[in-house]
Amino acid sequence: MTLSHAQPITELLDVETVQSIADEVWPSLVGDGEAFVPVPVAPPAEVVSAWVTISGPWNGAVVLTCAPATAAALTENVLMTRPPTVVDDEDVADALGELANVLGGNIKSVLPGPSALGLPQIGTAPPTGRLDDVRRLTGQWRGQSLTISVQGVTVAPHTERNEVPQQ
Repeated sequence: MTLSHAQPITELLDVETVQSIADEVWPSLVGDGEAFVPVPVAPPAEVVSAWVTISGPWNGAVVLTCAPATAAALTENVLMTRPPTVVDDEDVADALGELANVLGGNIKSVLPGPSALGLPQIGTAPPTGRLDDVRRLTGQWRGQSLTISVQGVTVAPHTERNEVPQQ
């Protein structure tokens, strides 16, 4: 089942806004002097994704995708660990989920509302919907491929909410 949207994300959000949000989020979560650079590099053979859904006038997901090694390095930065500390899968899920959550919350704030943000998830990225309902920013962090996608969904969004209901 494909959900219909009043407008595709390509009419609601430009790539410059996604980059601006990444520019704000990266130093605050990943570390001072850290940046997501919109210069594409070869995509990794193996990837891991973290995402949050947005439900409202536009339904979709904000997805962060990178190689497992990049995810581990991001986790070390987000959690501010230092060697010989080893990050485990739960740490990676927490850190990537938090990055996706903060990116998603900021993107949700520039979309028509009211909208709700779902809980962070990690694994294989959800499939994209219509081709005109995807806004993708491909770039790198420390020379490693990283992609931020804002994409419509092909199935109903996850209904668990990540927010306190408004009274």
